Amino acid sequence: MERFLADVCTPGWNDQMDAGRSWSEAIDELVARHPEQAENIRAFRGRWPEMLGGTIDETVGILETLHRKGTPLYALTNWSEDTFELTKSRFPFLNYFRGIVVSGRERLRKPDPEIFHRLLKRYDIAAPHHAVFIDDNAENIASAATLGFHAIRFLSATKLRSELQDLGFAV
Repeated sequence: MERFLADVCTPGWNDQMDAGRSWSEAIDELVARHPEQAENIRAFRGRWPEMLGGTIDETVGILETLHRKGTPLYALTNWSEDTFELTKSRFPFLNYFRGIVVSGRERLRKPDPEIFHRLLKRYDIAAPHHAVFIDDNAENIASAATLGFHAIRFLSATKLRSELQDLGFAV
């Protein structure tokens, strides 16, 4: 399995769908390059919901607290449009967000600064320094910080809680 994910359905290949490429087109192209893996390639998308992990309960608790206190919450996610739609029903906490910018719909991904600008404009966020951006990816954090966001790299729920408290949030 590790070899298949490293050599066939690679993270870079998956990133293409997060940037808006159609799954069917990408699968057809990959099957043509790796016909011996056709069944597995199709299963990668067909059984995609089974690959989703669960939630980090303590992190969802932080999100719930912020939501309950009326903190405006927005999301910026690298995710393909169609698989994101499948995910919304599985993770009800996504309803806490007033708005979500999905890379697959936008046809560009973080860390591209343009996707951050779209978030700000679409949801009338006055300026990046009025927002906190949280992500587990160092490149995305660097891009957000360069644009002026308060950028927090997610390493653990405990560390996130502490960093939010340092910014004045009661979580």
